[in-house]
Amino acid sequence: MIRAAHLAACASLASLILLCLAWEIWLAPLRPGGSLLALKAAPLALPIGGVLAGRRYTYQWSSMLILGYFAEGVVRAWSERGLSQSLALGEIVLSLAFFVSAVAYARLTRTAP
Repeated sequence: MIRAAHLAACASLASLILLCLAWEIWLAPLRPGGSLLALKAAPLALPIGGVLAGRRYTYQWSSMLILGYFAEGVVRAWSERGLSQSLALGEIVLSLAFFVSAVAYARLTRTAP
């Protein structure tokens, strides 16, 4: 169960980073040729080392970080149409997948009092 949560967190975080970059550079950028909004993927790179290493503390704080991406996905899914709306729905799914798996990992690896 711990391994499944770890793998799900790693996969969803890496996928979310790739989605954010592809969305704002190639797929549906705000401006033709890409936009600086692609930098929104940079904060997602901060926890990648700790998540890959299985550090419980990283899972805890990154589960709070990911909520900003969930909020952006909800806003953009509501306000945009076409491909951007579909990408926003993907952002929602990936951020929720990471949140659930990160919380599960943190709970499963806690020490008994």
